Amino acid sequence: MVDDGLLLRKTLGCLVRSDRAPIAPQELPVIAALEALGIPFERYGHPPLASAADAAPYWADIDAAHTKNLFLRNQKGTRHYLVIIELLKRADLRAVANQVGDGKLSFGSPEQLQALLGVTPGSVSPFGLVHDSSREVQVCIDRDLKIHERISFHPNINTATLVLTFADFERFLASRGNATQFITV
Repeated sequence: MVDDGLLLRKTLGCLVRSDRAPIAPQELPVIAALEALGIPFERYGHPPLASAADAAPYWADIDAAHTKNLFLRNQKGTRHYLVIIELLKRADLRAVANQVGDGKLSFGSPEQLQALLGVTPGSVSPFGLVHDSSREVQVCIDRDLKIHERISFHPNINTATLVLTFADFERFLASRGNATQFITV
């Protein structure tokens, strides 16, 4: 037992810190992908959180940059984007569209979200890329996130939060093979 109430376990040579909250089936592919890469992480369970604003009280004591993850599509629905921004920022979709070289962007439908990232609204996360075998989703990361040592995301369900280093997050993204770029939000 660790003083902060997290349990330690070693899996595939990877030290993982986790609370006692049950692990949901949606988390298993994420955990497997991180462990296969030897990426350590901390896991925090909490009640279902429908938005980043709802999560703020549960994230207050977690030392990491917290994010909003937006699933967007172009006007024709032929290109899809996962935009990752700092929690307290607002995304100007026109500015994002200009930076990715696309026309008007809007939110993708729950059906598109499920088909491409295997998640439901309220659980959007870059960890959904484990389900994007065709690498259709382009990842756009707020460049201000690069200054943070640690970053957090839901593990494809909004009842837990995983924390890892930003460098390890970049390793995870590289392992997925999706096009990735930094943008100014």
